[in-house]
Amino acid sequence: MEGIGGDGASAAAPVNQWLNEFSKLYQFYLDKTTPHAVYRWIGTVVLAVIYALRVYHVQGFYIVSYGLGIYLLNLLIGFLSPLVDPEVESSNGSLLPTKGSDEFKPFIRRLPEFKFWYSFTKSFCIAFGMTFFSVFDVPVFWPILLCYWIVLFVLTMRRQMAHMIKYKYVPFSFGKQKYGGKKSYASGSGTRGD
Repeated sequence: MEGIGGDGASAAAPVNQWLNEFSKLYQFYLDKTTPHAVYRWIGTVVLAVIYALRVYHVQGFYIVSYGLGIYLLNLLIGFLSPLVDPEVESSNGSLLPTKGSDEFKPFIRRLPEFKFWYSFTKSFCIAFGMTFFSVFDVPVFWPILLCYWIVLFVLTMRRQMAHMIKYKYVPFSFGKQKYGGKKSYASGSGTRGD
């Protein structure tokens, strides 16, 4: 009886070791892509175009595309939403700092950019893989799904924009903010009247 369990464990050990090494290598390369946001998003756009061409070419898998669209909309809402919702926080207390030890906290997303990109890319990979299995090609009238998704997108984004306006936050930052204060005369090339 002891020999039966030992054979299965010894056969699984190399597989577990290989999976462990593969996951470490995968995480290593994933970590190396973190600072290269522009190139990551370019790769994701290329992947999205390949997926769209695949769906167009096979003229099917519209329900997969609809599910992908709903999932991407959910990711976008998380990306645009603050970590702490002001509607919930305002009932617990003041949003403004009341003591000297309180500090201003900038906009922090509920879903960080890297996780947004990773989930976005992973969803396109999964949807692309699903296009190779005919079981996922459910016949539907795709214009209705497209119209429903557009209505859902518009209503959701309108609600999100109203939330942003009401609580005065902008989920995007475009580099370092520049202030138009006093000019420095030390760097000026003015002449002195000697």
